[in-house]
Amino acid sequence: MATTALRKVTMAVLAPAMAIGATVGLASAPASAAVWSSCAQYGNTSLNGYTLYNNIWGSGAGAQCIWANSGTNWGVNANHPNTGGIKSYPNAKKVINKSITSLGSLSSSYNVTVPSSGSYNTSYDIWDTNYDYEIMLWMNKTGAVGPLGTSQGNVTLGGHTWTVYKGNNGSNDVFSFIRTSNSSSGTVNVLPILKWIKDTKGWFGNVTIGDLQFGFEITSSSGGLDFAVNSESVSSS
Repeated sequence: MATTALRKVTMAVLAPAMAIGATVGLASAPASAAVWSSCAQYGNTSLNGYTLYNNIWGSGAGAQCIWANSGTNWGVNANHPNTGGIKSYPNAKKVINKSITSLGSLSSSYNVTVPSSGSYNTSYDIWDTNYDYEIMLWMNKTGAVGPLGTSQGNVTLGGHTWTVYKGNNGSNDVFSFIRTSNSSSGTVNVLPILKWIKDTKGWFGNVTIGDLQFGFEITSSSGGLDFAVNSESVSSS
């Protein structure tokens, strides 16, 4: 949930040396050897243009290990207790660094495998370079999770129909687009969503888009659950 979005900003600017952060427990990596794996709380690495973060930031978190075959094929095994509050947001980040009006296109394709139990969402988390605005795109959700703010109604944009929420977490404005039905694979055209916020709603101006993250916002996964990004791509012009 975006109420604690500031931790994503913190993780986004960590130097690789921060990977020596505390290990919060042991969880299993995939049976086949991955190119990279880490059980460190803030374990991170860069692979073929994407930066991967284990990012266990919430209070009362359990064990979580991240593995990656590439920047676009990765996953986690997470064993977080069945308590409220987000425990982690493992993600892969792509840096855009273009203003909305200078973007000719911005889109992403995704294919994930997620558990049928637990509480989590699979989401894009998009930030401007000043971290004043956060745009979340929830592609699926399971269990007791919900967005920050108040509903602004439904809209069809970028190839999907969403319920839109607008709020503020005390540090930045948050615009959450919750897909009206769960999806585990597809393509989302991000640029029309940004233009709708800017031009139709006037919620921000011609901001520069910085980080585009994609991952799993996990509240509970008791017993150990597997989340996988089978493939992902981010393209912009």
